[in-house]
Amino acid sequence: MPEQQNIEFKQSWHDDYLKWICGFANAQGGIIFIGKDDCGKVVDLSDYKKLMDDIPNKIRNTMGITVEVNLNDEGGNHFIEINTPPYSVPISLRGRYYYRSGSTKQELIGASLNEFLLKKSGKTWDDVIEPRANFDDIDEKAVNTFLKASENAGRLPENNVLSIPDLFEKLRLTENGHLKRSAIILFGKDPGKFYPNTFVKIGRFGKDDADLKFQETEEGNLIGLLQAVLNQLNHKFLIKTIEFEGMHRIEKGEYPVAAIREMLLNALVHRNYMGAPIQIRVYDDKISIWNEGILPEGLTLDALKRSHSSRPRNPIIADVCFKCGYIDAWGRGTIKIIDACKQSELPEPEMNVLDGGFGITLFKDNISLEKLGKLDLNDRQVKAILFLEENEKITNSDYQNINGVSRETATRDLKELIEKDLINPSGQKGAGAFYTLK
Repeated sequence: MPEQQNIEFKQSWHDDYLKWICGFANAQGGIIFIGKDDCGKVVDLSDYKKLMDDIPNKIRNTMGITVEVNLNDEGGNHFIEINTPPYSVPISLRGRYYYRSGSTKQELIGASLNEFLLKKSGKTWDDVIEPRANFDDIDEKAVNTFLKASENAGRLPENNVLSIPDLFEKLRLTENGHLKRSAIILFGKDPGKFYPNTFVKIGRFGKDDADLKFQETEEGNLIGLLQAVLNQLNHKFLIKTIEFEGMHRIEKGEYPVAAIREMLLNALVHRNYMGAPIQIRVYDDKISIWNEGILPEGLTLDALKRSHSSRPRNPIIADVCFKCGYIDAWGRGTIKIIDACKQSELPEPEMNVLDGGFGITLFKDNISLEKLGKLDLNDRQVKAILFLEENEKITNSDYQNINGVSRETATRDLKELIEKDLINPSGQKGAGAFYTLK
């Protein structure tokens, strides 16, 4: 029987193992076997009689809890079994809190400790009253935006007849008339006044993190941030081609809009608001969004690629976003991102747990030589496509220079690339004409 979430093997006793017991008590409970090696094989304890007295006393005196301590015998060799039940209240060891996650013991500090203590008290961070705030701190414009969205979504009937205090009570954003943290995050005029790191930081990088070209920040409430960040990305950070069909403008971006929107919503809804700001990194060939806050216990990265339960860190914030149609409350956010990339023929997104937070990265569809080889292109055209991958646009003169051909040959080759639906002409004539990848 190997070590796992609730089982630990130790060959001998050390007082440091009190931390493991504390971690079990704060998590799902567990058993420590004293007198077994890492494979679970019994190694005799010579001082088992003394330990049977010392261990229960040390646990009671340092943590104030009672656990089951049993002496066992296997083939004449003794080992001790310490069975710790889960506790509904937070347990500390000399003022420090530990938690069992997987097969490791972690000390809870900072935002993680705050979140843990709230959970043990039956609260979440967004469900706590903010005593410094009142209704003068609420942005009515954001409330109106929410009302229009909820009307379109049909998830909050008869909302237009409610006053803001009545609406907030219905949305569980107040308690006895006092605003909760969730109200400030969702609708506050200046959430940063109460929680400094509520902004979103966006950086444009070159090939790697050492090549920062420029950066911007967006501040405000969640309702406003969603559109403000998307606008900032479109106007300054992402390259878009714009086409017209009749009177309708069709924008074809580097990445699917649905995927970017879901990534941003996931970060805004599920982030730890007492931690670092959301960070968006835009590179030549990819875009990533990171938010502080690890995955809920029991939820793995593999689970995010299939149907899974919705377990939001901030359930009140998530419920409001559901009511206005931003999310669907079925844990499908990451699945939507993956599906959007598949539909756009982009590589599968990369998800990871990094630096105490969750990150997701979208990649451009860089055309491989193998793929180009299947498109019946000549060597000059392949070289032009690879040039476009690096430089984003190409002119007839560029084509002539990189291939050493005449203007007539360049024009003919470029026309074939347009017909194969690989490049777009700029629509300009003469010296200003250029071509971009589809």
